[in-house]
Order: sequence, then C-alpha cells, then structure tokens
Amino acid sequence: MLAVGASVASCDDYLDKEPPSYLVPEDYYKDETHIQAVANRFYTETLPSHGGQYGTFQSDANTDNQARGGSDGKYAVGSWKVADNNGSYSWGGIYDINTQLQRCLDQYNKGAIAGNDVNIRHYIGELYFFRALRYFNMYQAIGDLPIVKEPLPDDEAVLVAASKRAPRNEVARFILEDLDNALLYMKENFESRHTRISTDVVHLLKSRVALFEGSWLTNFANTPFVPQGEGWPGRQKDYNKDYQYPEGSIENEARWFFEQSAREAEIVADRYIGSLVVNTGVIPQKAGDPVNPYFRMFGNIDMTEFPEVLLWREYSSSLGIRNSIETAVERNNYACGPTRSLVEGFVMADGKPIYASSYTYSDATIHDVRANRDPRLTVFLKEPGQINCFLNMDDTQGTMYVTEEGYPDIVNGADDKLYFTGYALRKGGMFDKELAGNHTGWTASITYRATEALLNYIEAQYMIGKSISSGKILEYWKKIRECAGFTGDAVNPMTTINATVIEKEKLDWGAYTAGQLLTDPVLYNIRRERRCELMAEGLRWFDLIRWRSLDQLKNTPYHVEGFHLWNTPMTSWYDIKPEDYNGSATAYVSSPELSEYFRVYQKDKNGRFYNGYTWRMAHYLQPMPLKQLRLTAPDHKTLEQSPLYQNPYWPLVADMPAEQ
Repeated sequence: MLAVGASVASCDDYLDKEPPSYLVPEDYYKDETHIQAVANRFYTETLPSHGGQYGTFQSDANTDNQARGGSDGKYAVGSWKVADNNGSYSWGGIYDINTQLQRCLDQYNKGAIAGNDVNIRHYIGELYFFRALRYFNMYQAIGDLPIVKEPLPDDEAVLVAASKRAPRNEVARFILEDLDNALLYMKENFESRHTRISTDVVHLLKSRVALFEGSWLTNFANTPFVPQGEGWPGRQKDYNKDYQYPEGSIENEARWFFEQSAREAEIVADRYIGSLVVNTGVIPQKAGDPVNPYFRMFGNIDMTEFPEVLLWREYSSSLGIRNSIETAVERNNYACGPTRSLVEGFVMADGKPIYASSYTYSDATIHDVRANRDPRLTVFLKEPGQINCFLNMDDTQGTMYVTEEGYPDIVNGADDKLYFTGYALRKGGMFDKELAGNHTGWTASITYRATEALLNYIEAQYMIGKSISSGKILEYWKKIRECAGFTGDAVNPMTTINATVIEKEKLDWGAYTAGQLLTDPVLYNIRRERRCELMAEGLRWFDLIRWRSLDQLKNTPYHVEGFHLWNTPMTSWYDIKPEDYNGSATAYVSSPELSEYFRVYQKDKNGRFYNGYTWRMAHYLQPMPLKQLRLTAPDHKTLEQSPLYQNPYWPLVADMPAEQ
C-alpha cells in the first residue's frame, strides 16, 4: 500500500509475502546450493534477454539509430502523461532482493551455511550486484530515489520515513558502494564460461554507472535535473534543502565520478585488450569461407570462445529456451530498421567522414552504401543479393538450397516482411537454418563485453583532462579501430577528428548537448565511436540522455529517415503510384516532395509523428506515480505534503502532460 514497501501490491499481500515455495525459510539458507538457487533466480528476472523478435538487437529502437512501427510517445506533444502508477518506480524487486540478501547474510554471519565458503561468498556477492543493477535501472528513469538497504516492516511510519528521495548523485554513490560490496565477496575467475557474474562484470558496471552520473552532472548543471540546480524540486523538502555535494561542488562531484569510471574501466580494459575479437571485414557467403570471428561473436550459440564477452545468456534447444534472432536476421529484423542517421554516421574505410573521404560516398544503392566503409557497417548492413543462410539447409534433392536477400519490402505491413526503414542488419546472424524459425533458435545473448570498458575509459578520461593524449586514450582508441577492421591511417582517430565538420553531422543526436552542436571534434568522435561499435546493443538511449542530446528537438522537429528511396535506382525496385505516397492512411511511402529519403513516419498525414519527433525537457526523467505521493502524505490526499516530490516539469495532476 505504501511507497517503499510495496508500490505495486498492498502491505498485506506483499510485505508479509514469504519467498517462493522452493525457498522455505525454515529449510533454506542453510546450504551452499540454497544460496546459489537464490542468486540464480535473479539472473532471469534482472538481466536482459533475447525477448521479442530481434531480441537485444532491437534495443536501440525509438532513437536516431533504429526505428520501428508505433514509435514512442515521448516524442509527441501531450502523449506522455502523469499517472497514478509507473512501473519504472516499482519497489517489489528491491524488496525481494533485500529480503534474500538479509537472510543469506544473517545465516552466513552465524556460520550456519554448509558448503564451500568461496562459493557461498560469491553467490552473496552476486546478490549485491543484482541490487545495484536494479537500482541503476530505476535511477536512470527516475533520478533521485529513496535508498533502502533492508526489507522494511509493514509499518506506515517507517515506510513513509524511508520514502525520502536521496539526491541522484548519492543514489549513484550507493550503487557503487553495493558493487564494491559485491567485489568484497566475489572470487576472480570464479566461472570460466562467463555465464555467471564475475568481478570483471562488476568493474565494468561500476564504470558505466559512474560515467552516467558524471555526464549527467556535467550536462545538466544549473538545471532542475541536478541537486541544488535552479528549480531542483528536492530543495522544497526540509531533508534536502541544505544538501551539499560530497566533493564540494557539482564540477568536483562530476570529476569524481569520471575518475571512478576511468579507473574501473581501465581494470577491465587492460585485462582484455590483448584478447579482443578482430573484424576481418568479410561476410562468409558459402560453407568453407573463412570465418569472421567478429561477425560470429554476435550470432554464436556458445560464447566461451570469445574472452571479451564477459557475461552472456545461454539458450538451449533441448531445454526449449529459444529465440528468433536468426529468423530476424534472415528476414527483416522484424520491422526494426537502422536509420539513415546511423548509416551515415559510420566513416569511410580511410577513417574520414563520408563528406571528407578520398572515396566517393554514394547511397544510390545499398551496395554503394556499404562500399569502402567502416568494416563494422560493411559486415552488418544487409545488401540485396547476399546469401542469408547456407548452413544446415534442406539437401533432400541433392542440391544445397540457400536463401538470398531480396529487395527490401517496404510495402507489406506484416512484421515478418516489412523492412521498416529499407535498411536491415545482420548483427546476430550465423547463416544457420537450424536456428531459424519463429522462437526456435538458440542464439546466445551478450550482456556485457569488454570493448565497452575501453570506450568508457576514453570518454571518462577525456572529460577529466580534455586532452586526447591523456592517459591511455589513444592506445585504447587505436585498439578499438584495429579490432573494428581498419588499417593504415584509419586506425588513428586523429584521421577522423581532423576531417570532421560537426555542422555536417546534424542527423546525429550525439552531436548535440543542451540543444547546441558540439564545438569539440574530439568529444564528438568519442561519441561517434561508441555509436558505431555498440550499434544495436542497447546503449544508445543510455548515452543520449546522459549527454542531454535531445533539447534541439524542442524547436526543430526531427524526421526519422531510412534509405534513399527517390531518384535513385532503388526507386525502380517498387511499382509506386501517386496514391501510394499521397499522405493517406493507405499510403506506404513518404512523398518525394518531403525528402528523397524514405521518411518512415511521414506516410500518413494523420500519423502521430508526421510532423516529426519533438521533445519536452521533462522527458529526460519519467514522472513520479501520483499514488505514491498520495499514500505517503499525512492525510493521504495532499500530494505537496508527501516526503516525495515530482520530477522537474511534471505536474501533480493525473492525466496531464509535461509542462515543458
């Protein structure tokens, strides 16, 4: 019934709830296997998986990287509204993990758990990790949060007192503290397959958390989105009104977080820099072709051959735990397509942007788009005529049948046929028919990989010293380029930096902070490198909000574009009649009068995004659920008297949109 104890269920049916039937308190927490079972449950409940048709590879949808049908209401004026409930502000998972952690620690500290002490401690460390991860997910969405370290009693006074929101940087510090506790308990090299949380994963998450908060404090300084910023709603509460940053100022606090990020990232980077997977830049097209290990890494069913994959989720045909990744790659990514912005963000093979290269860039055909490009785009962007599958094909007639990529179907409305942007990726593919079919494959899901550590270090270290020569920035950056498949001068990031004109990068949201184009080509290209290396790995939104890269949409709506449909040879792929682009509900392409590029949300004049994506500042954070403010108010009515407070620019009225 109350905020912290149970934001989804009542006190009676949640706070007094015992663990699941297989975790009976009288019989449990007494043996190593029990503690392992407790930890195991949070793997499936907390870590991302290949849910949905294109799994984790569609996680960048609704950004400037990938687009899909329906899009997201946060880009439409008035569509996102305050409500009584918000699933992102849900404490059931935190309560659950606090309960399990406390019971495990109580038994461990009494010496009451039988088994191998190293194993027991490691599983307890995993519980600290999962609490940190759950907090991290909630803090990215909500910002300031109550910090709750133990299961709370079903007592209204206790629950209301615990509802006080700590400033966001204090929440980030708490998350880092939990990860430090995880490291205290966990053993290095505990499990060789990398299917369990390791100390390397903990260090990588620490670097990610610290990078997020350091960036947020830097880019949102002097706004209501940071503690003591102008208009910060936390100041209205007595418990926060005199808050001071531990490091004395917001600038010093941000620097502290960047230092933590660089330090933790360096630990992982140095350990794995010699074993990062290298892209050959070649796509196998028949059995017997040389394997491209970089391409294979994302579509394999067993990631143990790739040390840089720090944590992965295993799927199994025999156990019936399956997914549709191979199917999505062989078809159309299930109508989740990369954008023109993403495609043009990749540099050419000589390391220079498409407008400054010694190669001539053309997007007249998809073949031209892939020619002489960043090897990562070359291997992952699909092209008509390529072979999509040649392994384990039907050979009953004595002939090896293969499936070939056809022209993108932008006409058919069914998700299993529609190419939403005209572009499609083959990231996650293996050319294996045995893995294809709706929810019948078992492609492994990568959760964390070591290359992110190099990227995190580069950005954090640059934000500290504002010099590309600082620390190991150049060493790490060149290594990323080498592994991406670049050669010669293209390996040196200065080749890209010196040729960059940020004014020509306006399609890339990462070129902006606070509504203004960046003026620093080094910082912009650090952002570009992250975008290209981590394409379709689910970190684009994480990056965009911490960089504050959406303000410009407030005054200049953004039109998501796909391939170059009009006035190119690709126009002839389709029998397009005037009624097919007249802006009616039955039109399936955008008019050439709007753009030569396929504008995926400008087909229907009555569509929600026909006039483009726009933005409200409030949308950098989600609204607090009004039910929690009401339940924690002394009279259970007056929201302003709750110890909780609403996020910036969100009203305290249900069913109302953001104020700005």
